[in-house]
Amino acid sequence: MSQTPRVAIVTGAARGIGAATARRLAAEGHSVGVVDLKEDDAKGTVQEIVNDGGTATAVGADVSDADQVSAAVNTVAEQLGPPTILVNNAGVLRDNLLFKMSEDDWDTVLGVHLRGSFLMSRAVQEHMVNAGWGRIVSLSSSSAQGNRGQVNYSSAKAGLQGFAKTLAVELGKFGVTSNAVAPGFIVTEMTKATAARVGMEFEDFKQAAADRIPVRRSGKPEDIAATIAFLTSEEAGFVSGQVIYVAGGPLD
Repeated sequence: MSQTPRVAIVTGAARGIGAATARRLAAEGHSVGVVDLKEDDAKGTVQEIVNDGGTATAVGADVSDADQVSAAVNTVAEQLGPPTILVNNAGVLRDNLLFKMSEDDWDTVLGVHLRGSFLMSRAVQEHMVNAGWGRIVSLSSSSAQGNRGQVNYSSAKAGLQGFAKTLAVELGKFGVTSNAVAPGFIVTEMTKATAARVGMEFEDFKQAAADRIPVRRSGKPEDIAATIAFLTSEEAGFVSGQVIYVAGGPLD
């Protein structure tokens, strides 16, 4: 796809899906603000992009903190230009069964996923409205339909689907689309943590997942990045308010 070069922000982009997405958007010709909790953690992704001939800058920010979000967006705007692509990917896990889950477990997960997406989108939308063009993609999950030990994560990911649809309604008249991508089983550090939580070796965990997936393999971060690349493209201007499950087949 031949794209007009734009400025993108990807949160949680130090590793996993976020890093793959940042690299893919850079390969599409966009300049990328690589945001993660610690700036040093984001520098690895930036270096990969630069090594491949792209443009990127590393920014440290806690997306659940309004002042840090504002500062991060301002930094990207100053260094790269006004951002008109936003990928809300930052996320954390605090898995536990309901009766064991602490209030902090709940607040932390909802804070990063939902509050973080709200704060980032609110901060970036002004640049999009001014440009008359924008793309927002928020990362949901197949866990939005319910997953044992993840009442906080599932609630946050389900919430992001309503979030994405509402932004589509509000911002559409300004040339801004908003969609959610809901990955199935993707091999990342986060899924390794889930395997550890349930007491399984990661290779066995991956194989068990692959056996349940119609295409008979686990997902890769690049699979999600490819879908996000389409949704943030000019060609996707009539796709808005959608939740796209990228899970290797229909869900159970």
